[in-house]
Amino acid sequence: MNDIIIEAIARGGYLGIALLMAIENIFPPIPSEVIMGIGGVLVARGEMAFWPLMLAGTVGSTAGNYAWFWLGDKWGYERLKPFVDRWGRWLTLDWNEIEKGSQFFRRHGQWVVLVLRCTPIFRTIISLPAGLAHMSVWRFFAFTFVGTAAWNALLVLGGQALARYLKEYEHVVGWIVLGLIVLTLGAYLWRVITWTPPSERSD
Repeated sequence: MNDIIIEAIARGGYLGIALLMAIENIFPPIPSEVIMGIGGVLVARGEMAFWPLMLAGTVGSTAGNYAWFWLGDKWGYERLKPFVDRWGRWLTLDWNEIEKGSQFFRRHGQWVVLVLRCTPIFRTIISLPAGLAHMSVWRFFAFTFVGTAAWNALLVLGGQALARYLKEYEHVVGWIVLGLIVLTLGAYLWRVITWTPPSERSD
């Protein structure tokens, strides 16, 4: 099982890694923990190199995050709110969440972009408040790239460490990876099914 998933990512090469990481930050088909973790396994096997993998994953993730930043920066509150109200179900976004994120951004400053990139929570959603606040695009790129690189390094190193146990626990690891993918897609579908339009919500 694990070889099927690993080989699928290996065949895509560095470009495939970059594309998957970009898409993962816009729409969650496969979590970054799986993408870069498997990349680390491929590094341990000698099928990929550490630095090209890091560059591909970090550039892809930065590009995906910039898509949300661009929406906030170019559309602003007036154009973005109707868009989120209409398509929030499929984006798994709620306008109240965006407002809370914007308040958090204003309260703690632009450095939260760098800090949150190094954590497993709010890594992507903070891009939208940064755009709405018209943060300097070059500072956004710098903070996002550095923070994402730190997070990706942890995932790749974790994948390298995990590779030592793949042969011994091959039957378990494959199901764990598949389970992470299924959980991610399940969480997305749950948000889609249970999402309530703003007009139907009680205050």
